[in-house]
Amino acid sequence: MLPFIRSDLAQLNAYKPHPSSDTAAAVPAQLDRLDTNESPYDLPPELKQKLAWTFAEVIENNRYPDGGHEALKTAIAEYVNESANLSSSPFTTANISVGNGSDELIRSLLIATCLGGEGSILVANPTFSMYGILAQTLGIPVVSVSRNSSTFEIDLTAAQAAISQTQNPPLRVVFVVHPNSPTANPLTANELTWLKSLSEQILVVIDEAYFEFSQNTLVSELLQRPNWVILRTFSKAFRLAAMRVGYCVAHPEAIAILEKVRLPYNLPSFSIASALVALQNRATLLESIPQTLDERAKLITAFSNHPELIIAESAANFIFLRLKSNDETSSAATLQNLHQQLRNYGTLVRQISGGLRITIGSPAENLRTLKHIQAVFRDIRGLS
Repeated sequence: MLPFIRSDLAQLNAYKPHPSSDTAAAVPAQLDRLDTNESPYDLPPELKQKLAWTFAEVIENNRYPDGGHEALKTAIAEYVNESANLSSSPFTTANISVGNGSDELIRSLLIATCLGGEGSILVANPTFSMYGILAQTLGIPVVSVSRNSSTFEIDLTAAQAAISQTQNPPLRVVFVVHPNSPTANPLTANELTWLKSLSEQILVVIDEAYFEFSQNTLVSELLQRPNWVILRTFSKAFRLAAMRVGYCVAHPEAIAILEKVRLPYNLPSFSIASALVALQNRATLLESIPQTLDERAKLITAFSNHPELIIAESAANFIFLRLKSNDETSSAATLQNLHQQLRNYGTLVRQISGGLRITIGSPAENLRTLKHIQAVFRDIRGLS
């Protein structure tokens, strides 16, 4: 390792969202990419044409982008109020910060709260791995607790004990996802009661990346809870994964701090323009959601009838599959085989936390996924 690099980074694995290149040759040319929870639908051609015109006629490539994101923040605030059915429009641009994906906002929150040995974070695994990865890159301790193996509810007893016992440095931030990834379950009443009971000395970060699919938001809670922050993204339901636009909603004082620590000009002009167009055309872009939910229900029904699979309920645009087995070693080997064989057939899914996370794709992709899983199990049974 290079002598000028921090020694603790040697133990850290980089986040790898896509299959590694060393096995890419074994993957069919036609792929169903159901491993990253993206929308299966690209932007409509008319919106692409509008953005192409914006790029050609409006954006000055020799000029920096709008570093204050004022127009985008205004549009986001309007959407936040609308999506939470808040007629009084309590959220304004002062409540919004925009980032290069939610990842940048997570990193900014960590810098603002825990850097310099001032705090540690709490996560409940399995969950979105970037909370822990980003904390580790900054030298921030990560405290992990488990979830119920059946319901995926956070072990609240362990979580409360962790807060009480973590002192040097103290636990400063709790990260939760609503609904959780990779398990797709929303926060329960017990979990919400526990979050509300936490001291205002602790920042509660609630990631609502999949809000548009769950239609269950905690935004209104921010009006009474200055220590809560809600994260959202344009990468999922709004079909803008390529543009890397995320935002958070929080108390104006928290937003003011985030504005201090974020990088200047952190969003390219084209990303800003894309997010604005998406919000202006949200009725069109979000009209695919009912079909996604219908497709999700079909997959859950089909897998519920499978003798070798356990399927959890989902409030997101993905599902989480596990194997029925009392032998952990055998189950892990079968899961790895299932993951690899699906890939050989052309269906990319994410193997994670003892299961498979499968994005809801188009109807044709979902039908192929069912056929491929059935084919793999026929192959496995034929070999046994």
